Amino acid sequence: MTNGRKRVYFNRRPVQGPWGGGNKLVDALASSLVTKGHKVFFDLDRDDFDILFCTDPRPNDAGIWYQHLLDYKVRFGSKIIQRVGDLGTHGKPELLELVRRSTQFSDHIIFPSTWAKEYSGFSGENYSIIQNRSKQIFHKYKAGTALNSPVRVVTHHWSNNSRKGFDIYSFIDENLSSKFVFTYIGRLPINYSFKNSIYIPPINDQEIAERLPQHDIYLTASREEAGANHVLEAMACGLPVLYISNGGSIGEYVGTRGAQFNDETDILDRLDWMVQNFDDYKARSMDYTDSIEKTIDEYISVICPA
Repeated sequence: MTNGRKRVYFNRRPVQGPWGGGNKLVDALASSLVTKGHKVFFDLDRDDFDILFCTDPRPNDAGIWYQHLLDYKVRFGSKIIQRVGDLGTHGKPELLELVRRSTQFSDHIIFPSTWAKEYSGFSGENYSIIQNRSKQIFHKYKAGTALNSPVRVVTHHWSNNSRKGFDIYSFIDENLSSKFVFTYIGRLPINYSFKNSIYIPPINDQEIAERLPQHDIYLTASREEAGANHVLEAMACGLPVLYISNGGSIGEYVGTRGAQFNDETDILDRLDWMVQNFDDYKARSMDYTDSIEKTIDEYISVICPA
């Protein structure tokens, strides 16, 4: 296209509802590209794409996977820009191998964290690290800084994979003292139910943004996250984060706005410790202002450089 405008193909079509950060990114990125005058497509049915944007190398609903993009690149000379999101750490080792193979042929790779790049084993120079960030709506309902009594602890996950931390959440459900109340929002493993905790089925972003700030501490036991969107939403709502030590990118994202625990042996002590140091962590979390618009601008600078 002329005047710097690009035709960009996305190999995943965004869907509405309570889905993960990758879907939210595609939705916002596609909309922003259109606003800036670029053309966005979700079907690989023409021969004039400038950019093939790969959000996942696996087959989509139409059966299009990375090999089709590579064949298109060879035939028409388009560039492949690949976002690495899921690294298969939650029970899909075949995905990690596919990512490792596909990134060898992409023109540019975008990782959501330094941890993700290192875990993937990528050693090239054609990459960017662009952190995920939450939608602006999550900053809208930040509440006061006083602790509730009992202290309200919350987490939310749209995946019911066990590595999202259900061993820890089950432990919390059975062992948390009366000083705390634990709320879980999202999908649960099949045939699993809480005994003593509050459970809320998946809800939309508006409702999440309104509910999270009603709590005091955000807990996540999710392991090896390449780009933990749920944590970013929590911080945008002003919640300090207590996260598991092998959380992947989570520590990188949280920084001084939270602290870590190891497993069941210290989770209760660390919750008490965070309550004792709540004011400092809460103040830093309330100062968190990053939103997805910054991430989108960084993506566009890679996809359609000025």
